[in-house]
Amino acid sequence: MTSDFAAALATGRSLVLDGGMSNQLGAAGHDLSDELWSARLLAEAPGAITEAHLAYFEAGADVAITSSYQATFEGFARRGLGRERSAELLALSVDLAREAARRARADRPLWVAASAGPYGAMLADGSEYRGRYGLTLDDLERFHRPRLEVLAAARPDVLALETVPDTDEASALLRAVRGLGVPAWLSYTVAGGRTRAGQPLEEAFALAADADDVIAVGVNCCAPEDVPGAVETAARATGKPVVAYPNSGETWDARARSWRGRSSLDPERVRAWRASGARLIGGCCRVGPDTITSIASALARASRA
Repeated sequence: MTSDFAAALATGRSLVLDGGMSNQLGAAGHDLSDELWSARLLAEAPGAITEAHLAYFEAGADVAITSSYQATFEGFARRGLGRERSAELLALSVDLAREAARRARADRPLWVAASAGPYGAMLADGSEYRGRYGLTLDDLERFHRPRLEVLAAARPDVLALETVPDTDEASALLRAVRGLGVPAWLSYTVAGGRTRAGQPLEEAFALAADADDVIAVGVNCCAPEDVPGAVETAARATGKPVVAYPNSGETWDARARSWRGRSSLDPERVRAWRASGARLIGGCCRVGPDTITSIASALARASRA
């Protein structure tokens, strides 16, 4: 699939992704402890989301990932919102990122990736880190396709099919994204060289090798230590540009709904990720603007070397 975003990737240069939306909103004083997480602010405080995107653009990010990770028709319905209003909020997530890009006044192209989280994110019980929900591929495709249609109609530059825990959901997403007219990247959440459900990464990435709609593959929402091997495997299995945006290295406690441990993300390591094939590089949960600035600087030095 050809697009301006795909063409930018084809140049071989690295694009810097943003960091965690939730930690940036939390730092601004917003309570995200309910089941909708940052998606709640699409209805209640959309300006805060724009400000969070803007902070990352000003920190050096080239790509903003929208606040729609946990925004679903089913999740909004539990709050009493109908499908029309839910669709408006999904589209708004793209508009807010576009507004931040306009306000950033950057001297470089800025891009918007529309986030589509896994089925487990809608459940809000940590099951995106386990997968294997007991649903069929058809069930999962029916869940994902309507939301992807709305997001694609809002005209993001790319769809971010992210934090995918297993090959079943990846297969359903690859079916659901077909024919939408917007390119996508597919990124798994992994642990110890396997998907969260325990499948070999070679097998997982290979699913997307011949998917024309998917222009990049990789990992996110994982430990930084799991990135190097995953990048090499993704590049080898697909021949496509690789996306890599791990967490800070802290661990999410789903029961307590809080983070434990200490950061282990060293921004200088991204130069090795780039050498192995990563072209979309940033951070996920607990990675803030300061770290994104350091990652952008490290990648800029690597491109000049």
